[in-house]
Amino acid sequence: MISFRFLKTTAIAAMAALGLTSGSHAETIRVAVGTQDTTINCATGGLLIRELKLLEKFLPHDGKYKDVTYDIQWKNFTSGAPLTNEMVAGKLDFGAMADFPGSLNGVAFQKAGRRSLFISVLSGSTKGSGNGIVVPSNSPVQSIDDLKGKTISVPFASTSHGMLLRAIEGKGWNAETDVNIITQAPEVAGPALQANKIEAHADFVPFAELFPWRGFARKIFDGSQANAPTFHGALVDADYAEKYPEIVNAYLRAALEADRLIANEPEKYSELIAKVTGIEAEVVYLFHGPLGLQTRDVTWKPEYRQAVATSIKTLKFLKRTDSDLDINQFVTDKYIRAASAENGRDYDAQLKNYDQLALKAKDATTGAEITDFSRTAQIWVKDEPFVRHYSSPENALKALAALEKEGKAIRVVYAQDRETRIKLFANQAWFVRSAKGELSTFLLMDGAEKWAKEHGGTVVDYTGARESLLASR
Repeated sequence: MISFRFLKTTAIAAMAALGLTSGSHAETIRVAVGTQDTTINCATGGLLIRELKLLEKFLPHDGKYKDVTYDIQWKNFTSGAPLTNEMVAGKLDFGAMADFPGSLNGVAFQKAGRRSLFISVLSGSTKGSGNGIVVPSNSPVQSIDDLKGKTISVPFASTSHGMLLRAIEGKGWNAETDVNIITQAPEVAGPALQANKIEAHADFVPFAELFPWRGFARKIFDGSQANAPTFHGALVDADYAEKYPEIVNAYLRAALEADRLIANEPEKYSELIAKVTGIEAEVVYLFHGPLGLQTRDVTWKPEYRQAVATSIKTLKFLKRTDSDLDINQFVTDKYIRAASAENGRDYDAQLKNYDQLALKAKDATTGAEITDFSRTAQIWVKDEPFVRHYSSPENALKALAALEKEGKAIRVVYAQDRETRIKLFANQAWFVRSAKGELSTFLLMDGAEKWAKEHGGTVVDYTGARESLLASR
């Protein structure tokens, strides 16, 4: 006959194995992260952490977390608004989004009687690059000056909406009478541009570059022209951060590690992002490669804090909120400072650093170290793992002709805007050829014409730039 004592002992042993005894401290902690995979500036705060399993690397397993089981959850969104809805509903703990939707996140939490925290920048531009305005590729429009009286679509309450309003204000126009602004998501705007159903579209990362890359649109305005700082960053539920500060630290350390990896191998991780999102690696590299269109920068520079304040002001103008959000309570560098220190980064030094992501390379033709970054150019040859770098557009275009003569397939050619230093697709840029044959690159024809007038030279398009080099041989 089996004794009661034997049964009791067996039951206790089984419960202990499952961590269910009264003396056990086993706990399952959810770590639920909302990502925006196709908004590629969020990659280091979402996609790369998930795909490379970096969160698992940094989550704590000592102290009060000794017996913890982590329930890591990932959910992808195409914009910040639905991500915010799920954070406020308690279904997500972290989220990655831009300054405008991030500010709406803070307002939404406030309305619910709670708080969220903007804990880190992931990538951005203190000048405003990343947001932009495009027109159909066959449009006669060359600059924003040509859009007066036209219909411009934009995702409402997005960071690009704020850029558009600021650009219109900068022209001295009335946003309600001088242009017709309608709301349109990027997935709707793309087909509309192809069908010439809209005259212009303003959008955020990466669509002002992606649509031109795919051949049905042309970029005629960059956010830097409006001088409207913009960024994407990470947020957390404040209650969650207070309860689990070590997990917030782990998430940010994972983001910093993702940043380190893509900085060291931009081509490799651009390909990974492309594989996951369907956004071509050539577009991803435009942002995340050295001297990229935006800079991956985790520090809370004054310009980014101001971007949050401007977002709140603009959201009030749009009647999307009537609340005041205390920026000093909402934006915090407490967690990213700690994570940076643990990852061996000097936060204060980076806070003062406004340089683009560094390029350390030699000219692929001459072998000389590249030291002047105002005229650099790059070529990505198909089936080559690394981008080739050149100290000037003329060196790159001469090399391009030789590569094509060898039968090499070319993925993309990049060039830097001579004045703004933003990276461009060379085949959509304008050039000024000096009397000595030196080429300077510009986003807009207006910029090229101004440079030619001030410095001398002839304005040519990409085809003209290539032909002029061949003719000079």
